[in-house]
Amino acid sequence: MIEVPEGFARSTIEREGEPGAVWLSELPRLVEELLGRWECVPDGEVMHGGVGVIVPVRRPAEGAAVVKVSFPHPGNVHEPDAFAAWGGRGAVLLHERDDEHFAMLLERVGSSTLAEAAEAAEAAEGDEVVRVAGRISRQLAVPAPPGLPRLREQADAWEAQLRQDAEELTHTLSRYAMDAAVATVRELGRDQPDTLIHGDLHARNILRADREPWLAVDPKGYAGDPAYDAGTLLKSQALTLLEAGDLRKALDRTLQVFAEAAEVDRERARRWAQFHAVQAAFWGRRHGFRRARRGARLDWLTQFADSLTELLVDRA
Repeated sequence: MIEVPEGFARSTIEREGEPGAVWLSELPRLVEELLGRWECVPDGEVMHGGVGVIVPVRRPAEGAAVVKVSFPHPGNVHEPDAFAAWGGRGAVLLHERDDEHFAMLLERVGSSTLAEAAEAAEAAEGDEVVRVAGRISRQLAVPAPPGLPRLREQADAWEAQLRQDAEELTHTLSRYAMDAAVATVRELGRDQPDTLIHGDLHARNILRADREPWLAVDPKGYAGDPAYDAGTLLKSQALTLLEAGDLRKALDRTLQVFAEAAEVDRERARRWAQFHAVQAAFWGRRHGFRRARRGARLDWLTQFADSLTELLVDRA
């Protein structure tokens, strides 16, 4: 049976409590059962992401593959639906699925992410990360099958949360920035196409591959505006833009490169990015960030998120 990585077990219990501990105790047996059912044999060290384990395997039909098992969570329900709809277009191939146990047999790709490639200077210029992500976004933008969650259905909850956060939390966001985010929800959020999008597109969710240079993993499987993913990408790139010196100019360049590569309207990309920045500014105050949960670092990141919300507002 597999050995669950210690760090993954610890973070799962910290996040999920007793349900997480119970799930972890059953995980080795579940993986063993899946390996037998899907005629796989282990083929490497067990890896993990934030919410699931990835077991490298081999089986006669596909050769190298991975078994991914995620902690049961509403946000993971439609991941296999997205993979099935894409059929390998811009994302890893889905070979088998067990929805009851949040498990999939997927095409194996490399462990190197687009983010790591940028850090290792494999990308010749800063634009390349954004350009690759934009091209992936364009590939993933296909008609959404029935049954997937529609982002427009979240618009009322988005607006209510923005107003609640603004009232309950101490913050430095201007009224202008808040009004811009609410306007985006009302004008773009409630009128979105039935297009399948990734929903959490960033450089850590794009991996090196053999079949294609880069392929996406870990989708949310939403139906909505492809420009929405400009915001999820920009959040992950924001700190690297500080190295450019002129942050406003770097933001404008990033949005332009993404919009051209993804073939989306730049203004919609900017508005979604500003909305995401406002959400992040409030989220950081309530929950902290992945890079910092408390202390001076968190305070700095929160103020930086506030600055992004202002820079992304169109004041023309």
